[in-house]
Amino acid sequence: MPKQSFSGLRLEGTLSTDSQEIAYAAADFGGIISRTPLAVARAHSPRDVRSVLRFAAEHGLSVTPRGQGHSSMGQAQAVSGIVLDLSDLNTVHDISSDRVVVDAGTTWAALLAATLQHGLTPRVLTDYLGTSVGGTLSVGGIGGTTHRYGVQTDNVLSLDVVTGDGEFRTCSPTESPDLFNAVLAGFGRCGVIVRATIPLIAAPERVRRIKVYYPTAAELRSQQRKLLRERRFDFLQGQILPSDAGWVHMLDVSAFYTPPAEPDDATLVDDIGYDPARDKIEDLSYWEFATRLDETVTYLETTGEWRAPHPWPNLFLPDRTTDTFVDQIMHGLSHSDLGASGLILTYPVSTDVLTTPLFRVPDAPTIFLVAALRFASSESIAEQMVRSNRRWFDSAVGLGGTSYPVGAIPFTEDDWRNHLGQAHQSFAEAEARYDPSEVLNRRLKLTP
Repeated sequence: MPKQSFSGLRLEGTLSTDSQEIAYAAADFGGIISRTPLAVARAHSPRDVRSVLRFAAEHGLSVTPRGQGHSSMGQAQAVSGIVLDLSDLNTVHDISSDRVVVDAGTTWAALLAATLQHGLTPRVLTDYLGTSVGGTLSVGGIGGTTHRYGVQTDNVLSLDVVTGDGEFRTCSPTESPDLFNAVLAGFGRCGVIVRATIPLIAAPERVRRIKVYYPTAAELRSQQRKLLRERRFDFLQGQILPSDAGWVHMLDVSAFYTPPAEPDDATLVDDIGYDPARDKIEDLSYWEFATRLDETVTYLETTGEWRAPHPWPNLFLPDRTTDTFVDQIMHGLSHSDLGASGLILTYPVSTDVLTTPLFRVPDAPTIFLVAALRFASSESIAEQMVRSNRRWFDSAVGLGGTSYPVGAIPFTEDDWRNHLGQAHQSFAEAEARYDPSEVLNRRLKLTP
């Protein structure tokens, strides 16, 4: 097969077939799968995105957009195609009293730093802010305030998109809503997000963070359910953590405030089993709280775990079956099954705040995200963890659950069809309409 020539592709950015660039684009945060592209295009403008997509259509190539490459199982890689790196599209444009216009390659940390200068914040932030705006809007984007505001894709006013046919389009709930709904949580299969308009709210100055530990996962979830109903806290999560004695179960909640309107600690911890000898209350600036994982990342970089394989599964369960599922996966689970720094996260969410059609969750009024942050010390252990993830997925589906498919769970075409459910037909039609040459993420394409 003759080598692909890219001589006709002119960019403001760069197009490289250099071995180092190819190796960079053939990897991702998951460290499990490596798919080698033909080239890496670094876009410096939306015009570059158009040029790449049009060139790919003319030459029968596939294109996969990449933000920060924080996917877990090759979702940002391209087999014998072009990886379209958007990290240089990173300008925060207009900040007004209630919204911001931002390029898709901007990290959430950079966006928050810019909006905080105006006393404003996005409604929903992911735990780790090193991901890109376009990246999380292509998958969903869940965080500790999701129980209040939905996921990040539920909090978008409009998008600028280059569709697979190389056309620049603006879409919103009222302008080309079919495209808007196909791009948000659409895994880059209809178009490439190049810019987003995101609503903002007043940012709190301070955060009162409370950590309460329970002997059982059931007690943790019982408290989470109660606090979800009460809406007592702005931020609501839970963690199952390894300890010398087995497992500990931590409620992680926070109240946001701006002095002088300070929360009353006694009211916050009332009736949640808080023990001052065991549990913790701390007061942080909003920025310190939002970037709280930076210290963890630094630690994991020193241990090498940040660069190790990360077979992280993410599953949604109906509230009614969450206890059964967690009991199943915890039965016989050892610390080594998660890795040295591994843990399990649980997020309760009322589904009435979730409005993105392609963000697929169980049909239940309340759901739990159950996510395992696994760290593998070798490729063979990573493979074992991925097989375990698949068993967890099959069990979750049997209990009415779904996957949040950013993680390390092998998905077949049938899995994708089942995952999309009733949204499958409209999504396949949108793919055919906006990407007729099947340029974008070809390996994920579905037929109507």
